Amino acid sequence: MAKQKIAALLVTHLPDARYVCGFTGSNAALALTAKAALLVTDGRYTAQAAQEVKGAEVRIAKGPALAEACKWLAAARVKHAYYDGEQTTVSALSAMQEAVKGSAKNAKQFFQPLPSPLVSAQRMVKDAAEIERMAAAAALGVRLFEHIVGFIGEFMRPGIPENAVAAELEYRARLWGAEAMSFPTIVASGERSAFPHGTASEAKLPRRGFVTLDFGVILNGYCSDMTRTVHLGRATAREREAYDAVLAAQEKAVAAVAAGVKAGDVDEAARSVLREAKLADYFTHSTGHGVGLEIHESPRIAMAQQTLLTKGMVITIEPGIYIPGAFGLRIEDTVVVDRRGCRVLTPATKAWIEL
Repeated sequence: MAKQKIAALLVTHLPDARYVCGFTGSNAALALTAKAALLVTDGRYTAQAAQEVKGAEVRIAKGPALAEACKWLAAARVKHAYYDGEQTTVSALSAMQEAVKGSAKNAKQFFQPLPSPLVSAQRMVKDAAEIERMAAAAALGVRLFEHIVGFIGEFMRPGIPENAVAAELEYRARLWGAEAMSFPTIVASGERSAFPHGTASEAKLPRRGFVTLDFGVILNGYCSDMTRTVHLGRATAREREAYDAVLAAQEKAVAAVAAGVKAGDVDEAARSVLREAKLADYFTHSTGHGVGLEIHESPRIAMAQQTLLTKGMVITIEPGIYIPGAFGLRIEDTVVVDRRGCRVLTPATKAWIEL
Protein backbone atom coordinates (compact mmCIF):
# COMPACT_ATOMS: atom_id res chain seq x y z
CA MET A 1 0.00 0.00 0.00
CA ALA A 2 2.81 2.39 0.86
CA LYS A 3 4.61 1.64 -2.38
CA GLN A 4 1.49 2.43 -4.42
CA LYS A 5 0.55 5.42 -2.21
CA ILE A 6 -2.69 3.82 -1.09
CA ALA A 7 -3.70 5.39 2.21
CA ALA A 8 -6.64 3.08 2.88
CA LEU A 9 -7.94 -0.21 1.52
CA LEU A 10 -11.23 -2.07 1.87
CA VAL A 11 -11.00 -5.84 1.40
CA THR A 12 -14.33 -7.62 0.88
CA HIS A 13 -13.33 -10.76 -1.04
CA LEU A 14 -13.22 -13.45 1.66
CA PRO A 15 -10.15 -15.36 0.36
CA ASP A 16 -8.27 -12.04 0.27
CA ALA A 17 -9.31 -11.26 3.84
CA ARG A 18 -8.19 -14.71 4.92
CA TYR A 19 -4.84 -14.24 3.22
CA VAL A 20 -4.24 -10.91 4.98
CA CYS A 21 -5.44 -11.67 8.51
CA GLY A 22 -6.37 -15.36 8.77
CA PHE A 23 -10.15 -15.13 9.17
CA THR A 24 -12.06 -18.04 7.59
CA GLY A 25 -15.69 -17.09 8.25
CA SER A 26 -18.37 -16.43 5.65
CA ASN A 27 -19.05 -12.78 6.43
CA ALA A 28 -16.37 -10.12 6.83
CA ALA A 29 -14.98 -6.81 5.67
CA LEU A 30 -11.38 -5.87 6.34
CA ALA A 31 -10.38 -2.19 6.50
CA LEU A 32 -6.72 -1.18 6.37
CA THR A 33 -4.81 2.07 6.76
CA ALA A 34 -1.11 2.75 7.25
CA LYS A 35 -1.56 2.71 11.02
CA ALA A 36 -4.38 0.28 11.77
CA ALA A 37 -6.49 -2.63 10.56
CA LEU A 38 -10.05 -3.63 11.43
CA LEU A 39 -11.83 -6.91 10.67
CA VAL A 40 -15.60 -6.57 10.95
CA THR A 41 -17.86 -9.61 11.12
CA ASP A 42 -21.08 -10.67 12.85
CA GLY A 43 -21.98 -12.34 16.13
CA ARG A 44 -21.77 -15.88 14.74
CA TYR A 45 -18.00 -15.48 14.55
CA THR A 46 -17.21 -13.82 17.88
CA ALA A 47 -15.11 -16.70 19.22
CA GLN A 48 -13.78 -17.78 15.82
CA ALA A 49 -12.55 -14.31 14.88
CA ALA A 50 -10.85 -13.85 18.25
CA GLN A 51 -8.99 -17.11 17.68
CA GLU A 52 -8.09 -16.69 14.00
CA VAL A 53 -7.47 -13.02 13.28
CA LYS A 54 -3.88 -11.78 13.41
CA GLY A 55 -2.72 -8.20 12.91
CA ALA A 56 -6.15 -6.58 13.01
CA GLU A 57 -8.66 -5.43 15.59
CA VAL A 58 -11.88 -7.45 15.55
CA ARG A 59 -15.26 -5.75 15.73
CA ILE A 60 -18.62 -7.53 15.90
CA ALA A 61 -21.13 -5.47 13.97
CA LYS A 62 -24.76 -5.15 14.99
CA GLY A 63 -25.68 -4.32 11.40
CA PRO A 64 -23.99 -5.05 8.06
CA ALA A 65 -20.27 -5.71 8.46
CA LEU A 66 -19.52 -3.87 5.21
CA ALA A 67 -21.19 -0.67 6.40
CA GLU A 68 -19.32 -0.77 9.72
CA ALA A 69 -15.96 -1.15 7.97
CA CYS A 70 -16.79 1.72 5.61
CA LYS A 71 -17.68 4.06 8.47
CA TRP A 72 -14.40 3.20 10.19
CA LEU A 73 -12.49 4.14 7.05
CA ALA A 74 -14.42 7.43 6.71
CA ALA A 75 -13.38 8.30 10.27
CA ALA A 76 -9.71 7.55 9.51
CA ARG A 77 -9.16 10.99 7.95
CA VAL A 78 -8.05 9.70 4.57
CA LYS A 79 -9.01 11.35 1.29
CA HIS A 80 -9.85 8.08 -0.46
CA ALA A 81 -10.25 4.41 0.35
CA TYR A 82 -9.55 1.90 -2.41
CA TYR A 83 -11.33 -1.32 -3.30
CA ASP A 84 -10.79 -4.19 -5.75
CA GLY A 85 -13.03 -3.52 -8.74
CA GLU A 86 -12.79 -7.14 -9.84
CA GLN A 87 -14.45 -8.28 -6.61
CA THR A 88 -16.95 -5.47 -5.93
CA THR A 89 -20.44 -5.47 -7.40
CA VAL A 90 -22.38 -2.36 -8.37
CA SER A 91 -24.78 -2.92 -5.47
CA ALA A 92 -21.90 -3.35 -3.00
CA LEU A 93 -20.32 -0.08 -4.15
CA SER A 94 -23.66 1.66 -3.73
CA ALA A 95 -23.91 0.30 -0.16
CA MET A 96 -20.34 1.45 0.54
CA GLN A 97 -21.13 4.97 -0.63
CA GLU A 98 -24.36 5.04 1.35
CA ALA A 99 -22.51 3.99 4.51
CA VAL A 100 -20.18 7.02 4.44
CA LYS A 101 -22.81 9.66 3.65
CA GLY A 102 -22.46 12.45 6.19
CA SER A 103 -19.04 11.26 7.39
CA ALA A 104 -16.97 11.55 4.21
CA LYS A 105 -16.68 14.88 2.40
CA ASN A 106 -17.68 13.39 -0.94
CA ALA A 107 -19.32 10.01 -0.44
CA LYS A 108 -19.56 9.36 -4.17
CA GLN A 109 -15.83 9.84 -4.67
CA PHE A 110 -14.53 8.51 -1.35
CA PHE A 111 -14.18 4.95 -2.63
CA GLN A 112 -11.89 4.51 -5.61
CA PRO A 113 -11.10 1.32 -7.59
CA LEU A 114 -7.56 0.03 -7.41
CA PRO A 115 -5.61 0.46 -10.67
CA SER A 116 -4.98 -3.29 -10.45
CA PRO A 117 -5.82 -5.91 -7.79
CA LEU A 118 -3.50 -5.67 -4.80
CA VAL A 119 -4.09 -8.67 -2.54
CA SER A 120 -4.66 -11.20 -5.33
CA ALA A 121 -1.40 -10.06 -6.93
CA GLN A 122 0.37 -10.95 -3.67
CA ARG A 123 -1.47 -14.27 -3.53
CA MET A 124 -0.11 -15.35 -6.93
CA VAL A 125 3.30 -16.10 -5.41
CA LYS A 126 3.22 -18.68 -2.62
CA ASP A 127 5.68 -18.81 0.25
CA ALA A 128 7.26 -22.02 1.55
CA ALA A 129 4.49 -22.68 4.08
CA GLU A 130 1.78 -22.29 1.43
CA ILE A 131 3.60 -24.59 -0.98
CA GLU A 132 3.92 -27.20 1.77
CA ARG A 133 0.17 -27.08 2.33
CA MET A 134 -0.53 -27.32 -1.37
CA ALA A 135 1.84 -30.25 -1.75
CA ALA A 136 -0.07 -32.08 1.00
CA ALA A 137 -3.40 -31.39 -0.71
CA ALA A 138 -2.00 -32.55 -4.04
CA ALA A 139 -0.59 -35.71 -2.46
CA LEU A 140 -4.05 -36.53 -1.15
CA GLY A 141 -5.40 -36.05 -4.68
CA VAL A 142 -2.85 -38.51 -6.06
CA ARG A 143 -3.82 -41.05 -3.41
CA LEU A 144 -7.48 -40.60 -4.33
CA PHE A 145 -6.78 -41.16 -8.03
CA GLU A 146 -4.92 -44.40 -7.31
CA HIS A 147 -7.85 -45.54 -5.16
CA ILE A 148 -10.56 -44.64 -7.66
CA VAL A 149 -8.80 -46.46 -10.51
CA GLY A 150 -8.87 -49.59 -8.37
CA PHE A 151 -12.51 -48.95 -7.47
CA ILE A 152 -13.54 -48.62 -11.12
CA GLY A 153 -11.53 -51.68 -12.09
CA GLU A 154 -12.97 -53.82 -9.31
CA PHE A 155 -16.58 -52.68 -9.21
CA MET A 156 -17.24 -51.49 -12.73
CA ARG A 157 -20.18 -53.29 -14.20
CA PRO A 158 -22.41 -52.11 -17.02
CA GLY A 159 -24.82 -49.78 -15.27
CA ILE A 160 -22.67 -48.14 -12.56
CA PRO A 161 -23.35 -44.38 -12.78
CA GLU A 162 -20.79 -41.62 -12.84
CA ASN A 163 -22.32 -40.35 -9.59
CA ALA A 164 -21.29 -43.55 -7.83
CA VAL A 165 -17.67 -43.03 -8.86
CA ALA A 166 -17.77 -39.41 -7.68
CA ALA A 167 -19.44 -40.43 -4.41
CA GLU A 168 -16.72 -42.98 -3.65
CA LEU A 169 -14.00 -40.46 -4.46
CA GLU A 170 -15.55 -37.72 -2.32
CA TYR A 171 -16.28 -40.09 0.56
CA ARG A 172 -12.65 -41.22 0.62
CA ALA A 173 -11.48 -37.63 0.40
CA ARG A 174 -13.37 -36.67 3.56
CA LEU A 175 -12.42 -39.90 5.28
CA TRP A 176 -8.74 -39.18 4.59
CA GLY A 177 -8.82 -35.62 5.91
CA ALA A 178 -10.09 -33.26 3.20
CA GLU A 179 -12.09 -30.27 4.41
CA ALA A 180 -14.11 -30.26 1.19
CA MET A 181 -13.74 -30.76 -2.54
CA SER A 182 -12.19 -27.86 -4.45
CA PHE A 183 -15.02 -27.92 -7.01
CA PRO A 184 -17.82 -30.27 -8.16
CA THR A 185 -16.14 -33.53 -9.11
CA ILE A 186 -15.97 -34.21 -12.84
CA VAL A 187 -16.58 -37.81 -13.93
CA ALA A 188 -17.35 -37.68 -17.64
CA SER A 189 -17.57 -40.97 -19.53
CA GLY A 190 -18.23 -42.15 -23.06
CA GLU A 191 -19.62 -39.40 -25.26
CA ARG A 192 -19.92 -37.20 -22.16
CA SER A 193 -16.11 -37.15 -21.94
CA ALA A 194 -16.38 -34.56 -24.74
CA PHE A 195 -17.86 -32.16 -22.15
CA PRO A 196 -14.88 -30.24 -20.70
CA HIS A 197 -16.80 -29.64 -17.45
CA GLY A 198 -18.92 -32.77 -17.42
CA THR A 199 -19.68 -32.98 -13.71
CA ALA A 200 -20.70 -36.43 -12.50
CA SER A 201 -24.20 -37.39 -13.58
CA GLU A 202 -26.58 -40.33 -13.56
CA ALA A 203 -25.12 -41.45 -16.89
CA LYS A 204 -23.85 -45.02 -16.71
CA LEU A 205 -20.25 -45.89 -17.44
CA PRO A 206 -20.02 -47.44 -20.92
CA ARG A 207 -18.56 -50.83 -21.71
CA ARG A 208 -16.00 -49.05 -23.89
CA GLY A 209 -14.78 -45.47 -23.88
CA PHE A 210 -12.89 -42.77 -22.00
CA VAL A 211 -13.58 -41.70 -18.42
CA THR A 212 -12.21 -38.28 -17.48
CA LEU A 213 -11.63 -37.77 -13.74
CA ASP A 214 -11.06 -34.14 -12.73
CA PHE A 215 -11.16 -33.36 -9.02
CA GLY A 216 -9.46 -31.59 -6.17
CA VAL A 217 -9.55 -31.33 -2.40
CA ILE A 218 -9.19 -28.53 0.12
CA LEU A 219 -6.68 -29.26 2.86
CA ASN A 220 -5.59 -26.65 5.41
CA GLY A 221 -7.44 -24.06 3.34
CA TYR A 222 -5.56 -24.72 0.09
CA CYS A 223 -6.88 -26.37 -3.06
CA SER A 224 -5.53 -29.19 -5.18
CA ASP A 225 -6.44 -29.87 -8.80
CA MET A 226 -5.63 -32.77 -11.12
CA THR A 227 -7.11 -34.63 -14.07
CA ARG A 228 -6.45 -38.08 -15.44
CA THR A 229 -8.29 -39.92 -18.20
CA VAL A 230 -8.59 -43.72 -18.29
CA HIS A 231 -10.16 -46.00 -20.87
CA LEU A 232 -12.74 -48.74 -20.39
CA GLY A 233 -12.42 -51.69 -22.71
CA ARG A 234 -10.26 -51.90 -25.80
CA ALA A 235 -9.48 -48.55 -27.41
CA THR A 236 -9.48 -47.71 -31.08
CA ALA A 237 -6.32 -46.55 -32.84
CA ARG A 238 -7.85 -43.07 -33.03
CA GLU A 239 -8.36 -42.94 -29.26
CA ARG A 240 -4.82 -44.09 -28.54
CA GLU A 241 -3.38 -41.53 -30.94
CA ALA A 242 -5.48 -38.77 -29.37
CA TYR A 243 -4.32 -39.74 -25.88
CA ASP A 244 -0.68 -39.78 -26.95
CA ALA A 245 -1.05 -36.33 -28.52
CA VAL A 246 -2.63 -34.80 -25.41
CA LEU A 247 0.02 -36.39 -23.20
CA ALA A 248 2.80 -35.02 -25.43
CA ALA A 249 1.18 -31.57 -25.34
CA GLN A 250 0.88 -31.67 -21.57
CA GLU A 251 4.45 -32.77 -21.04
CA LYS A 252 5.80 -30.15 -23.44
CA ALA A 253 3.91 -27.43 -21.60
CA VAL A 254 5.19 -28.66 -18.22
CA ALA A 255 8.72 -28.60 -19.62
CA ALA A 256 8.20 -24.98 -20.77
CA VAL A 257 7.38 -23.73 -17.26
CA ALA A 258 10.10 -21.66 -15.56
CA ALA A 259 10.49 -18.28 -13.90
CA GLY A 260 10.61 -15.50 -16.49
CA VAL A 261 8.61 -17.40 -19.11
CA LYS A 262 5.45 -15.76 -20.43
CA ALA A 263 2.20 -17.53 -19.52
CA GLY A 264 1.20 -17.38 -23.19
CA ASP A 265 4.35 -19.23 -24.22
CA VAL A 266 3.44 -22.15 -21.96
CA ASP A 267 0.00 -22.25 -23.55
CA GLU A 268 1.57 -22.22 -27.01
CA ALA A 269 3.86 -25.11 -26.07
CA ALA A 270 0.80 -27.31 -25.52
CA ARG A 271 -1.20 -25.91 -28.41
CA SER A 272 1.62 -26.39 -30.92
CA VAL A 273 1.71 -30.15 -30.30
CA LEU A 274 -2.04 -30.46 -30.82
CA ARG A 275 -1.83 -28.27 -33.90
CA GLU A 276 0.73 -30.60 -35.40
CA ALA A 277 -1.54 -33.56 -34.60
CA LYS A 278 -4.43 -31.71 -36.29
CA LEU A 279 -6.35 -31.65 -33.00
CA ALA A 280 -5.95 -27.99 -32.00
CA ASP A 281 -9.51 -27.12 -33.06
CA TYR A 282 -10.75 -29.47 -30.32
CA PHE A 283 -8.69 -27.76 -27.59
CA THR A 284 -11.30 -25.24 -26.48
CA HIS A 285 -9.99 -23.79 -23.22
CA SER A 286 -6.81 -22.32 -21.78
CA THR A 287 -3.86 -24.48 -20.77
CA GLY A 288 -4.07 -23.67 -17.08
CA HIS A 289 -4.61 -21.31 -14.18
CA GLY A 290 -3.27 -20.41 -10.77
CA VAL A 291 -4.35 -22.38 -7.71
CA GLY A 292 -4.25 -21.50 -4.01
CA LEU A 293 -6.90 -20.52 -1.49
CA GLU A 294 -9.23 -20.60 -4.51
CA ILE A 295 -9.36 -23.22 -7.22
CA HIS A 296 -9.06 -20.57 -9.95
CA GLU A 297 -6.59 -17.77 -9.29
CA SER A 298 -4.22 -15.65 -11.33
CA PRO A 299 -2.28 -16.08 -13.51
CA ARG A 300 -4.11 -17.41 -16.55
CA ILE A 301 -2.06 -19.76 -18.70
CA ALA A 302 -3.71 -18.86 -21.97
CA MET A 303 -3.07 -17.60 -25.48
CA ALA A 304 -1.20 -14.29 -25.68
CA GLN A 305 -1.03 -13.84 -21.89
CA GLN A 306 1.97 -11.61 -21.12
CA THR A 307 2.25 -12.36 -17.39
CA LEU A 308 5.76 -13.52 -16.54
CA LEU A 309 5.85 -16.63 -14.39
CA THR A 310 7.54 -16.09 -11.04
CA LYS A 311 9.24 -18.50 -8.67
CA GLY A 312 6.63 -19.66 -6.18
CA MET A 313 3.60 -19.45 -8.44
CA VAL A 314 1.45 -22.59 -8.39
CA ILE A 315 -0.33 -23.29 -11.67
CA THR A 316 -2.10 -26.08 -13.52
CA ILE A 317 -1.11 -27.49 -16.90
CA GLU A 318 -4.19 -29.14 -18.42
CA PRO A 319 -4.55 -29.39 -22.18
CA GLY A 320 -7.39 -31.51 -23.51
CA ILE A 321 -9.41 -32.24 -26.63
CA TYR A 322 -13.18 -32.61 -26.95
CA ILE A 323 -14.71 -34.11 -30.08
CA PRO A 324 -18.51 -33.70 -29.92
CA GLY A 325 -20.42 -36.96 -30.25
CA ALA A 326 -17.25 -39.02 -30.01
CA PHE A 327 -14.98 -38.59 -27.00
CA GLY A 328 -12.80 -36.19 -25.04
CA LEU A 329 -9.84 -36.39 -22.70
CA ARG A 330 -7.70 -34.15 -20.51
CA ILE A 331 -4.49 -34.59 -18.53
CA GLU A 332 -3.67 -32.12 -15.76
CA ASP A 333 -0.89 -31.57 -13.26
CA THR A 334 -0.39 -28.86 -10.66
CA VAL A 335 3.17 -27.49 -10.65
CA VAL A 336 5.25 -25.02 -8.65
CA VAL A 337 7.27 -22.57 -10.74
CA ASP A 338 11.00 -22.59 -10.01
CA ARG A 339 13.89 -20.56 -11.40
CA ARG A 340 14.88 -23.14 -14.00
CA GLY A 341 11.76 -25.23 -14.38
CA CYS A 342 9.00 -26.49 -12.14
CA ARG A 343 8.15 -29.12 -9.56
CA VAL A 344 5.14 -31.34 -10.23
CA LEU A 345 2.92 -31.71 -7.16
CA THR A 346 0.66 -34.36 -8.73
CA PRO A 347 2.99 -37.18 -9.87
CA ALA A 348 0.26 -39.77 -10.42
CA THR A 349 0.92 -41.93 -13.46
CA LYS A 350 -0.03 -40.52 -16.86
CA ALA A 351 0.63 -43.80 -18.61
CA TRP A 352 -2.20 -45.32 -20.64
CA ILE A 353 -4.66 -47.12 -18.36
CA GLU A 354 -7.15 -49.55 -19.90
CA LEU A 355 -9.63 -51.16 -17.52
